[in-house]
Amino acid sequence: MSNPIPADLQATLDPQRKSWIDSANDAACDFPIQNLPFGVFSTASNANARVGVAIGDSVVDLAVLHEAGLLRLPAGSGAAQNAQNVFARPALNDFIALGRDVWRSVRVQLSSLLARETAALREDAGLRQRAFVKLADAKLHLPVEIPGYTDFYSSKEHATNVGSMFRDPKNALLPNWSEMPIGYNGRASSVVVSGTPVRRPNGQLKLPDQERPVFGACRKLDIELETGFIVGRGNALGEPIACEHAEEHIFGLVLLNDWSARDIQQWEYVPLGPFNAKTFATTISPWVVTLDALEPFRVAQPAQEPQPLEYLRHAGNHAFDLALEVLLRPEGASEATTIARTNFRHMYWTMAQQLAHHTVAGCNTRVGDLMGSGTISGSTPDSFGSLLELTWNAKNPLELKSGGKRGFIEDGDELTLAGWCQGEGYRVGFGTCVGTILPALK
Repeated sequence: MSNPIPADLQATLDPQRKSWIDSANDAACDFPIQNLPFGVFSTASNANARVGVAIGDSVVDLAVLHEAGLLRLPAGSGAAQNAQNVFARPALNDFIALGRDVWRSVRVQLSSLLARETAALREDAGLRQRAFVKLADAKLHLPVEIPGYTDFYSSKEHATNVGSMFRDPKNALLPNWSEMPIGYNGRASSVVVSGTPVRRPNGQLKLPDQERPVFGACRKLDIELETGFIVGRGNALGEPIACEHAEEHIFGLVLLNDWSARDIQQWEYVPLGPFNAKTFATTISPWVVTLDALEPFRVAQPAQEPQPLEYLRHAGNHAFDLALEVLLRPEGASEATTIARTNFRHMYWTMAQQLAHHTVAGCNTRVGDLMGSGTISGSTPDSFGSLLELTWNAKNPLELKSGGKRGFIEDGDELTLAGWCQGEGYRVGFGTCVGTILPALK
């Protein structure tokens, strides 16, 4: 980060801090007191979607805490007198727009309220009953209204694998790949929250033995294991974001599965890149883990050669030790198979570099914009972030625990992405990002 972390914020990262919510103290829990991710939820008894924070096996309703006077926004924040309206809205955008000082103030207050030694909320049974909902009883919604979505192509291992597969292995990376974060603008309208079924797309397919394409259902449906970051502070049109300050514009991260129709893509992507092969769905996890919560897991990014141009340079460590995995469960199977394990720390281009490059020509970004990392692959065959790579375009199908094999995804398959940063006696997790494939429309 460009500035030292304030002491009160640093205290929220203390690995020794425990919560009076016992489930949050389980070493395997994704949502300990050190995490406090933001999301949007509703319940059977209250269908109004509103802002919550995950803690242990529960969601805490922030509007309820504000109404009770236990959660306040800083004076001068623009919503200090009306915070319940910000927290009662069906997306995080209005809260995020209040700025980083407000995000941090709310985090500090929540960490204190939920800490084992604090009695104000712990001892108020009536307030607890109103403010807490079991995760199992909550319906989770898309956490932000997404004005725009961009997907990058920032894993050197992934780009090398794909280039080797479809081009010359000796020249797998095109000359521009090592000079800038490659990306394309996707469809924000088809970003869905975890748990939303995904229908297999139809499109044009060019079969090797036919002169013209045919129309039909995708035959090579795939995942892309990614993370995505949420823009927390936009920039004006014509005013780029400097790489050194780019992380100040990032609210937090989600898991992201950029479903891909490989056969549709292979036919359509020249000359302008992906279109219908990507537009049908992108799934994200419901909880946004803030950049502040990830601070203890900051590590050095891979060495970049050649040295990037001046506008893409930043000092310090800008990668994160975030473990990731993918599970596949066929329809009717009782057990899923873990098909990939990798780590976000392998990414060649950092989030700061992606945002700096995205805006360098003057493109403006807005609160809630979603930026996908691109497929995250490691250096070993079991760490590849797509079935395209894991099976090498279906030449080496995967064996499943439940029996059977997979080259690409079949109808009824459930794909789950999971991710976490491992601390000392605790983990900062993202929950899961899940999608099940429905048959194509006839």
